[in-house]
Amino acid sequence: MTDASVRAIVVTYSSGRYLHTFLDSLVTASSGSIPVVVSDNGSTDGSLKGIEQRSLTTVLRNHANLGYGAAANRGAIGASEGWLLVANPDVELTEGSVDTLLAAVERWPRAGVLGPAIVNPDGLLYPSARQIPSLGRGTGHALFGWIWPSNPWTASYRRERGEVVEGRCGWLSGSCLLVRREAFEAVGGFDEGFFMYFEDLDLCERIGLAGYDAVYVPSARVRHTGAHSTSKNARAMAKAHHDSAYRYLARRYSGVHQTPLRWLLRLGLTARWLAGNFITRINHGARPTRLSR
Repeated sequence: MTDASVRAIVVTYSSGRYLHTFLDSLVTASSGSIPVVVSDNGSTDGSLKGIEQRSLTTVLRNHANLGYGAAANRGAIGASEGWLLVANPDVELTEGSVDTLLAAVERWPRAGVLGPAIVNPDGLLYPSARQIPSLGRGTGHALFGWIWPSNPWTASYRRERGEVVEGRCGWLSGSCLLVRREAFEAVGGFDEGFFMYFEDLDLCERIGLAGYDAVYVPSARVRHTGAHSTSKNARAMAKAHHDSAYRYLARRYSGVHQTPLRWLLRLGLTARWLAGNFITRINHGARPTRLSR
């Protein structure tokens, strides 16, 4: 029998009204009671006011911006629940969505991480279940995604061809993940070397290498506002995105004989970041192209 107990971990940084909306939605997302750890990275906007008075809610004050993965790891310390729901505060869970994710475990007993369908405010279905990026597919996506969202490299990487169906994938968006605690602990949680971005890809890949499945469950749905905190310092976040991309790729292509490739990757990513300072659409990436249904 699968342990269906869940601890929610929400990472915050001056999250405004979104945190209260997330916590309200969590009440109806599950038929059971879910304790919540709010792992706060130094909020200064008063958004934590009254949060500790909420039932089953603990605020962990990190007193500095540790980054997403590091804050999530701290929220998981001491967990005894079978599952960890790791989420951004600007996510609104739909009724029964956590129960729907847990029910999928019966169909996918080797699931180590499950993710719902994510709908953007404009009604588009965000491509939250993706392939592990190959060098060619990732390069094509990075070069052309911002100007030609439907290009074949982006469509393949984001699995935008065909029907939206439940099943295994390479990795899932970290904006809302249900992670088996046993798998999370087996791989050491998030890699804290990623300040922002790519920590979800890295986690899912390592969980996969440990013998578990990443499973997309589109019958569970959440709404995601997105970029409420990162938009406040867009240039720094764009730099963090490119730095994280290089960290991920440099570790994948770490051999001595691959040193020239790492130089090229560093050069290409730096050039893309510099170009993004002048053409802001580059840093916004490829917009979703699939309508929500």
